Amino acid sequence: MATRTGDLGLLQKAEGVCDQIWEATRSWDRFNLEVVGSQMVRAVDSIGANIAESHGRYHYGEKIQFLLYARGSLSETQFWLRRCQQRNLMLPATCQQLDQTLEELAKEINGYVNYLRNQRTNNK
Repeated sequence: MATRTGDLGLLQKAEGVCDQIWEATRSWDRFNLEVVGSQMVRAVDSIGANIAESHGRYHYGEKIQFLLYARGSLSETQFWLRRCQQRNLMLPATCQQLDQTLEELAKEINGYVNYLRNQRTNNK
C-alpha cells in the first residue's frame, strides 16, 4: 500500500484526467466556460481531492466514504463530458478517451473500496 499520497496510482490517474480536462477547457469562450467548463473542472478536481482526503483518513469507514464521494464526482464528470460532446465543445474522440479513462478509474476506485472493506473485516 502506498505510504505517500502522490504514490497512489488512483490519484495519479485522477490527476492526469484533471490536467487533460483543464487543457481542453481553458481556451473556451466565456459562456461555455461558465456554463459547462467550470462545472466539469470542479467535478474532475473533486475526484482527486477526495481520493487524497481518503488516503489521509485513519478509519476504514472514513476512507471508504471519501472514495465514494470521489466516485460520485467521477459520475458527474462523465455527465459533463456527454454535454461537451452533445454541444460540440470537444471532439467526440477526446470525450470518448476521457470517458474510457474515467471508467478505468471507477473500476480502480471500486477495487480499492472492496480492498478496504476486506481489510476492515479481517482486522476486527
